[in-house]
Amino acid sequence: MERNTKGRGKIDIKKIENATNRQVTFCKRRNGLLKKAYELAVLCDAEVAVIIFSSRGRLYEYANNSVKGTIERYKKASTDNSNTGSTNQTNSEYYQHEASKLLQQITDLQTSNRNLMGEALSTMNLRELKQLEARLEKAINKIRSRKNELLYAEIEYMHKKEMELQNDNMYLRNKIAENERLQQQQQQQQQQQMRMLPSTRNEYEAMPPFDSRSFLQANLLTGNNQPLN
Repeated sequence: MERNTKGRGKIDIKKIENATNRQVTFCKRRNGLLKKAYELAVLCDAEVAVIIFSSRGRLYEYANNSVKGTIERYKKASTDNSNTGSTNQTNSEYYQHEASKLLQQITDLQTSNRNLMGEALSTMNLRELKQLEARLEKAINKIRSRKNELLYAEIEYMHKKEMELQNDNMYLRNKIAENERLQQQQQQQQQQQMRMLPSTRNEYEAMPPFDSRSFLQANLLTGNNQPLN
């Protein structure tokens, strides 16, 4: 049997007589087979198990579930291969087994959560309590670290707000001082303008107050001095 590969010459599919070449080819083909089995299991969600024995008797295996479990499933399926009902029963048993495993995992997670909350501790031994204590300490350290990060961020934000408020306060103080200075300058200018205006108040103050009696006396005297016609 021969196979023609692209880019290479014809390869005879037969036993390689040279021991070194046979070992090198075995390693390459074995790795390729295991890689294909892994890809088939992941891409197609298939249960795959591969068992390889070398010419020297060394065992190589791959299984996405377990080799033993896949073999047991194969035995159950192969013994009743002609009986469809038995095959369905086997598949049903398999899915029931998987369901029970998932239920057990859910129960374990619920129990773990209760233990973390400080509940259902009476059934735990000393080793399990120490493991739980280590988990709690690790979780508390992470929580404290995150809390400190938030506190530092809040403090930095408050410092920034404080600086902004101080700058705003300084700006307002400068504006108030500038307004007061402008008002003082306006008042001084008004006072200077008032000083430059002519004042008549002093002239009126220098004049003697009007007295009617003096006015009558002056008129009498003037009248007596006039000659009679």
